[in-house]
Amino acid sequence: MKILVVVGARPNFVKVAPILKEFEKNSDIKWILIHTGQHFSNNMSSVFFEDLKIPNPHEFLNISSTTDNEQIAKMMLAFEAPLSRFNPDWVLVVGDVNSTLACSMTAAKAGFKVAHVEAGLRSFDRTMPEELNRILTDHIADLHFTSCREANENLIKEGVPEEKIKFVGNVMIDSIKKCSEELSGEELRKTFNVEPRNYGLVTLHRPCNVDNESVLENIVNELEELSKEIMLFFPVHPRTGKNFALLEKRVKRIKLLQPLSYKKFLLLEKWAKFVITDSGGVQEETSFLEVPCLTIRPNTERMITVSSGTNKLVKPSELLSCVRKIINSENYYKVDLPLWDGLTASRIVQVFQKLYEDPRIFYADKDGIKAKEEEIVANYQSFLS
Repeated sequence: MKILVVVGARPNFVKVAPILKEFEKNSDIKWILIHTGQHFSNNMSSVFFEDLKIPNPHEFLNISSTTDNEQIAKMMLAFEAPLSRFNPDWVLVVGDVNSTLACSMTAAKAGFKVAHVEAGLRSFDRTMPEELNRILTDHIADLHFTSCREANENLIKEGVPEEKIKFVGNVMIDSIKKCSEELSGEELRKTFNVEPRNYGLVTLHRPCNVDNESVLENIVNELEELSKEIMLFFPVHPRTGKNFALLEKRVKRIKLLQPLSYKKFLLLEKWAKFVITDSGGVQEETSFLEVPCLTIRPNTERMITVSSGTNKLVKPSELLSCVRKIINSENYYKVDLPLWDGLTASRIVQVFQKLYEDPRIFYADKDGIKAKEEEIVANYQSFLS
């Protein structure tokens, strides 16, 4: 079985790394890695390949950042050539970035089967570019690997047949579990000159928070006030940096950092007293690491992190009071999230192995689906008559 794997942005690398390691163990699977170039700078791409020991991609499409629509269009055109050349049995996409949608659409249009890792997540907010990417990819995909039961339910409500949904767990946890065990408090002191649990970590990149200068200024004002009470580390995402440069001179106490490598970010995240973010992935990481998380968003596609108590959705004006509660509490969240156990990649590969051994199992309920379609047509014809 030949599987073409697509990556493009920082979150993709973390999810794909353990899958490729599992593919390597299986002689029945040949994989090809394509990097679209959505995140192409060293600190957003190359350093992740090094930290996570991801092999060099077989092909680099070199589609750098432009507008979303232009980027997706360029990716679709560029992806046609490797699709035709490698002729895979499956195209595997992960997450919800532009690369995910662009390569899914191109593959489906060319008649290739698409498997989506991290399928079914929904914020129910279509103003988010990632939400549109998720929905469209899921309705293109032939196979859906989900990280939580809520994702299964979302897909079923949207009409995705149950036999195409495989609840395998959260593959990002595979990478975190492997790497975080090596990250000690002593390593934190040596790298950042700070004691464990004596600081907060901030990460922002959502357009709704950082593209509007006045919104970003409001958030920074709250962070500045908060930094009077506890040290804050803030690795500045390139998108945030475009507007943040206008405010940088006003930031007195916040320790601004360039985007960090995976391991350095994970080191700060693991030993933080709390994390303030608008990232979906960080919400999941903090849940696994049992670090309190405050998410500056009105909604989240990772509702399991909210229902488990590890994550709270907040407005900027609520940050100070929420952080004070965390600082004055010694309680850390201990949660047991189903299949967030570091073995998700092996379950994904097991599904592909079963499909390799007997492709018919993928269409096990084909007769049932056909009968349901015939029933709908019959009812409609009856209505017309």
